Amino acid sequence: MSTPPFDPAQRPRIWAVSISRLRDLFFDIAGEYVERADLRIVSHGFEDAVHEVDMVGTGRPDVVIAGGSNGAYLKTRVGVPVVLINPTGFDVMHALARARRDGAKVALVTHGDTPDEVRRFTAAYGIDVTFASYQSAQDAESVVLDLRDRGIDVVVGPGLVTDLAANAGMGAVFLYSRASVRAAFDTALEVAQATRRETVRRQRLDNLLQHLRDGVVALDAQGRVEAMNQRLASVLGIDAALAVGRALLDLAPDLAGSLPDSDGDTFCTVRGASYVVHRGPLASSGSAAGTVLTFQESRAVERLDRTLRSRQRVQQFSARYQLGDIVGAADSIERVRTLVQRYAKSDATVLILGESGTGKEMVAQSMHQLSARRDFAFVAMNCGAFPEALLESELFGYEEGAFTGARKGGKAGLIEVAHRGTLFLDEIAEMPLSLQSRLLRVLQEREVVRLGSTEPTRVDIRVVAATHRALTEGIEAGSFRADLYYRLNILSIALPPLRERPTDLLPLAVELLLQAAAREPRLAARLPDADAARRVLANLSEPLKRYTWPGNVRELQNVIERIAVELADADVGTHPNGAVETVFTREVLRTVAPEIFEQPQARSKKAALTLRERSRHVEADEIRAALAACDGDRDAVCQALGISKTTLWRKLNAAD
Repeated sequence: MSTPPFDPAQRPRIWAVSISRLRDLFFDIAGEYVERADLRIVSHGFEDAVHEVDMVGTGRPDVVIAGGSNGAYLKTRVGVPVVLINPTGFDVMHALARARRDGAKVALVTHGDTPDEVRRFTAAYGIDVTFASYQSAQDAESVVLDLRDRGIDVVVGPGLVTDLAANAGMGAVFLYSRASVRAAFDTALEVAQATRRETVRRQRLDNLLQHLRDGVVALDAQGRVEAMNQRLASVLGIDAALAVGRALLDLAPDLAGSLPDSDGDTFCTVRGASYVVHRGPLASSGSAAGTVLTFQESRAVERLDRTLRSRQRVQQFSARYQLGDIVGAADSIERVRTLVQRYAKSDATVLILGESGTGKEMVAQSMHQLSARRDFAFVAMNCGAFPEALLESELFGYEEGAFTGARKGGKAGLIEVAHRGTLFLDEIAEMPLSLQSRLLRVLQEREVVRLGSTEPTRVDIRVVAATHRALTEGIEAGSFRADLYYRLNILSIALPPLRERPTDLLPLAVELLLQAAAREPRLAARLPDADAARRVLANLSEPLKRYTWPGNVRELQNVIERIAVELADADVGTHPNGAVETVFTREVLRTVAPEIFEQPQARSKKAALTLRERSRHVEADEIRAALAACDGDRDAVCQALGISKTTLWRKLNAAD
């Protein structure tokens, strides 16, 4: 039964219960305790006293004081501590001495068995005393009448016995003294203070339990409930207040056989829901006095795990580029920006096609920054940069002991790290066939299995893949799975090479030169703005545009870095505002980037061939993706793409 809340500053409530002359002693000494206790003298006994204690509700006493059979009766029937008044040895000696003065035959009547020390005391001093004992009020009356019949003159005993003896015409000496009653009151005060301290501790513990998100129950050594929070009570469908003192398995028989036998975790099902149950000791030292069971809903554990995995190492795996970092005004690059904005609203897998150096990762990062996943990790991995075994462990993770040298505790793979964010797989065409099937399962089931494990981990990721190769050629060559290709090529973005957007060349060069200047303190003052950078590059426009840039923007960035290094060490004049006055000459450019001035004829033939090949394969990839989306319906594909069946057949065969 739970104790109602109370004000610890209040005086402890003490009830002194008696229906005999003991009540007169209570009144005599009550004034001595009025400052220290809220004292009430109750003129009821036995069942009437029990009923009165139960009926007062929040005004229940902290401690009850009683004597004899009345005290023994109350002790087993009220839910508060009962302090029994125990006569001292001096009380017994003094009472027997008084009785001997009043009569020749004396009897000592006690509740329960007569203490051995009393018998030894009377024997040592040669006192002739008849001993008798009783267990109940009815028993006491029988004992007194029997003593009268045996010729006893004076009876020494508690209030109930002496009252009965007086009514029977016998002498009566009250056994209790003021000293023994005071001792009982002092003990009651100590018990009340200790009880209140324990109640405060329990209320704090209960308040803590009620605020826990998990279900918690504390059990004693016999498996009985000592405390239970409302969350677990609701799960079990029971009343938490009525659960205290009862065996947990009696309250919830369905838990039998599913609770952990020792400290640790296990799984169980309660009313159709799955829970992780943790068992721990209730006592922190010595022999375990009980057990604490914590019930955590499996779905809550999964949500917490997902949140932790999504938040860990976010700073390490974050997107740096935004849509505004994609420089260029050509129609083709405008189309790319439009698709990035459109695709950012979707969670569908994206395949980015483009030659090396065209900015595939920049596009992927921009898409991530615009998506609802922007607050979570952007994890990039180059599938061609690792040996197959290392790529597998990095991508899928591993358990402890999965292989020689495996980290203790295992390691989460990049797929897990990308949970709730974006996984960017660059150079996807380089992924070994053995791993392509595992990646396909991740895309299909949205779960990953670590090396050395048999349990899958749920993941919520958006996959963006990129390649500079035609994946259809890999399919025909047997190096790339067709089913994986169709899983990847749901949304597609084709990035134009730099040679197809000549109007963007100079703006890109200016932006890259400013970025280089920002990293070089010696050059920052000379190139404060875009106008200064354009003056430096003014004389280089024609050779830069004439070059076909097989390395695309990445190659342009390398050339601009060389120009920046030359400018940082050059002794050039400057305007008063610190801008570079002298333009960068072609002769210097020829020195730092001789490939730009190679014979254009051989290069143009090679470039034209590369352009045709690229166009054929990109068109074929888009047509095959459309066929997959339309379930092979060529009429629907022709209508969607605006081409005839003859053109469709020709373009597919031209790429073969």
